[in-house]
Amino acid sequence: VWQVINYNHCSFKAKTDTQTMCRNQYNITGMCNKSSCPLANSQYATVLEHEGRLFLYMKTAERAHMPKQLWEKVKLPKNYMKALELVDEHLQYWPKFVVHKCKQRLTKITQYLIRMRRLRLKAQPKLERIHKKREKRDARREIKAERAANLDKAIEKELLDRLRAGTYGDIYNFPRKEYVKVLNREEV
Repeated sequence: VWQVINYNHCSFKAKTDTQTMCRNQYNITGMCNKSSCPLANSQYATVLEHEGRLFLYMKTAERAHMPKQLWEKVKLPKNYMKALELVDEHLQYWPKFVVHKCKQRLTKITQYLIRMRRLRLKAQPKLERIHKKREKRDARREIKAERAANLDKAIEKELLDRLRAGTYGDIYNFPRKEYVKVLNREEV
């Protein structure tokens, strides 16, 4: 099986510049080599995490004819030491490479679960998105509004100057309230 997987085609294989990686979820190391390939080995085990709980998955040749039951799933206790003992117990007569890598994976996943719990307990700052498009649009509108306000003030000032100069004479009837308001503002 390994000859076909390694030299022909494997849908889980991902090559980088320096290494060949494996995307199979059951792979212990993440590397594509004969000893850590779950497809090439009839006796294989790995540790996986589902929703914060750890499980030991074991595959044996006796269950190869039943794909549904190919992987035996054993729930590991939350206590790290008890989980290590259970891995030792279940993989007692297995190759040392598989046992060692399962323990390493158990340790790594336990550590990242602890870190996740700690981060969840910490008060995380709520991140808010910056609406660049909206902010730019608002800034443009503010600039236009300022220009319009300055234009309105300039027109108002020019009209007041012309009224004072008597350019229009008595041809206009001004609303009394506004006229008094402008005069009071001019006096101040």
